[in-house]
Amino acid sequence: MSKNGSMVKVNLPDGAAREFERGATLRAIAGEIGPRLAKEALAAKVNGRVVDLSTPLNQDAAVEFVTFDSGEGAEVYRHSSSHVLAQAVKRLFPGTRLAIGPAIAEGFYYDFDPAENFTPEDLPKIEREMEAIIKEDLPIERFELPRGEALKMFGEAGENYKVELIEDLPEDAVISCYRQGEFVDLCAGPHVPSTGRLKALKLLNLAGAYWRGSEKNKMLQRVYGTSFPKKSMLDEYLFRIEEAKRRDHRKLGAELDLFSIQDEGPGFPFFHPKGMVLRNELEKFWREEHHRRGYHEIRTPVILNRSLWERSGHWDHYRENMYFTKIDEGDYAVKPMNCPGGILIYKSKLHSYRELPIRMGELGLVHRHELSGALHGLMRVRCFTQDDAHIFMLPSQVKDEIIGVINLEDDFYKLFGFPYHVELSTKPENAMGSDEIWEMATGALRDALEARGLEYKVNEGDGAFYGPKIDFHLKDSLGRTWQCGTIQLDFVMPEVFDLTYVGEDGQKHRPVMIHRTIFGSLERFIGILTEHFAGAFPVWLAPVQARVLPITDRHLEYARSVVEQLEKRGIRVELDARNEKINYKIREAQGLKIPYMLVVGDKEAGQGAVAVRDRAKGDLGGIPLNDFAEKLVEEIVTKAF
Repeated sequence: MSKNGSMVKVNLPDGAAREFERGATLRAIAGEIGPRLAKEALAAKVNGRVVDLSTPLNQDAAVEFVTFDSGEGAEVYRHSSSHVLAQAVKRLFPGTRLAIGPAIAEGFYYDFDPAENFTPEDLPKIEREMEAIIKEDLPIERFELPRGEALKMFGEAGENYKVELIEDLPEDAVISCYRQGEFVDLCAGPHVPSTGRLKALKLLNLAGAYWRGSEKNKMLQRVYGTSFPKKSMLDEYLFRIEEAKRRDHRKLGAELDLFSIQDEGPGFPFFHPKGMVLRNELEKFWREEHHRRGYHEIRTPVILNRSLWERSGHWDHYRENMYFTKIDEGDYAVKPMNCPGGILIYKSKLHSYRELPIRMGELGLVHRHELSGALHGLMRVRCFTQDDAHIFMLPSQVKDEIIGVINLEDDFYKLFGFPYHVELSTKPENAMGSDEIWEMATGALRDALEARGLEYKVNEGDGAFYGPKIDFHLKDSLGRTWQCGTIQLDFVMPEVFDLTYVGEDGQKHRPVMIHRTIFGSLERFIGILTEHFAGAFPVWLAPVQARVLPITDRHLEYARSVVEQLEKRGIRVELDARNEKINYKIREAQGLKIPYMLVVGDKEAGQGAVAVRDRAKGDLGGIPLNDFAEKLVEEIVTKAF
């Protein structure tokens, strides 16, 4: 406690400690610290808990003010935006009943039960009313009610969804509400001090949403929006949305003839010839890198007996995501994961400690039952190829093997230009194995991350059911993140399957196991790459690396000789022999994202050259064919961007 009873001590994030008058609000404290902080602070963390700035401070505490730049600050800002949305809807459509309105990543939504459904034309009108509410700069005030009073207030207002939420709270729960002008909402908060703190916002779209996510309940209307403290930030976000639409891998997949999803196989992608070129190049690179690092490739069956899945724990922990069949009256399952098959290969013979670590890699096709509404191009499918590897090792080798996998992941992602961050996920509720085993495994992953010098975030309770894991989240060219690679440390499966090796002492011992992926799902990684590069793949991955464009029919013979010479160098090349104008041929090749367009006419034929157009840089002029071929081969071999 502060020595002066009328004062409280505040410990700030920079290590400074200051005293303020007891009962002072956090907003007032921010003002005393500095005018800029008072302007930017949206809420505050008191001893780690985010609260409103109107909260009085009555005891010594660690205080951190949150701004929009922090995750907590952006969430408070957008949650407050959702309340302004609800207030605007209630003003314009008074018969509407309110459900819930949380902040989400980069935005917010509110679920409504309107008397008549909203239309897209209603969104600009609602948006204008939201802007009016912001201009009114209404104070956003928290108040608490006894349970009975809260039920009465929302019941009389006809807000049956709010009543249901209150009824589900414990009898002794604090019922908190927020008022802004005439509008009151049930909410735990916190919120910004007033509606005037909100600046730039945009309503994005309408969608249907079942109350509480259950199809047994009524379908509500969900209004999505986003908000930012500066118009420039909003404009940048809206540009990214439009750019994401332009880069949508489903659209590009059709335009570039890479893959399709057919009505006869929803969630089961069909790869076309050009898509197979891209896929095969990725697999070839995967194989080369794994061979170089001491992995042995294996292949395991797609369908295996039920008893295996019971033993592995998938039957109890993953059955709702699996497909089943009967063979000779026995129960079988289509594999949702590759690991049990890899375990059986390890178990097929006796191993010595001298052999370990054993690294087995598999490009294994797996099937998982996904709801039809969750399917999304290559990003969410029902069958995909996991680039799994399973490493069996001595306990003393764990740290070095994890670091080796981290290095491999790092090399892969750098090649494609993906920065990434790392998360460590710990024991979930339905885990197999003892707390002691989990603590040992989690500690080993943490030690490896720290030895490698990687910063990481901890996700409590988000591990696999058989072990903790490290996840790699890649950031693409639009700033979106994708979870791809994972490293899972497993002390459980070796026990379950009675895996052993013969140690130096001649006795049997238990190995430790790593499960890991890099691409994660090869199909999904192709989707991510397509959007990351907007279909303009690096030359080594491009399905067609060059297209030869003769100006007229009399240049066809030379054009064919150019194609032949490039093909001999292993270059993927096409000839556009159509009787079309050259500018049309160039525009079409440009639209297909072909890296190099080689125009050939009288001059080029006479000089043994090609007029090169780069898809990004434009006209590069005439280049001797042999020189161009050598440059292109070097670009392919070095996997240059």
